[in-house]
Formats: sequence, structure tokens, C-alpha cells
Amino acid sequence: MTHAASGVIPTLNASRYLQQLCKHWSHKLTVEFTPDHGRVELPAGAVATMEADAARLAVRIDAPDAETLERMKGMVMNHLDRFAFREAPLPVTWA
Repeated sequence: MTHAASGVIPTLNASRYLQQLCKHWSHKLTVEFTPDHGRVELPAGAVATMEADAARLAVRIDAPDAETLERMKGMVMNHLDRFAFREAPLPVTWA
């Protein structure tokens, strides 16, 4: 059974953050991205997909178990907050 969470982060810099995250992770992880879509194969069998538009960054994380899901949510937000230091901590609503 796959566990998943979707988060929405309101920001006017969504595309920039998506690209920064993907470029950063591309050194160690399998990554595909465009300015408005990204897919990252995270550790422990998890996958993050991201969609950027003019007002928000939408993130979905799929993981094999609840513990990995929570860990990957934290990892994604930690990295986002580092890249978005002028706005950090970024507000996120997970569902």
C-alpha cells in the first residue's frame, strides 16, 4: 500500500524553487524537470512530483510507508526553506 500526501505552498517563486530543488537533487537522485513540472525519485522508494504556477508550488509525495512519507515531507520542506530563505519558513498545507 502506497502512502501519499499533497501539499500546496503559496509563493510567487514556485518555478524558481522547483528548478533549484531539482538541480540540487540531480547530483545524487534521478530527476526530470521543466520550469513548471518536476519529478524526483527520493530515497527509500519515495517519489516527489511538483507543479509550479504563478502563485503556488504543489508537491505530492508518494512513499511505501507512513514513516518514510513523513521523513520525505520533512526533507522536501527543509530543502525548500533553505532555497526560499527570504520567505522561509514557507507555509504548507498537507492533505
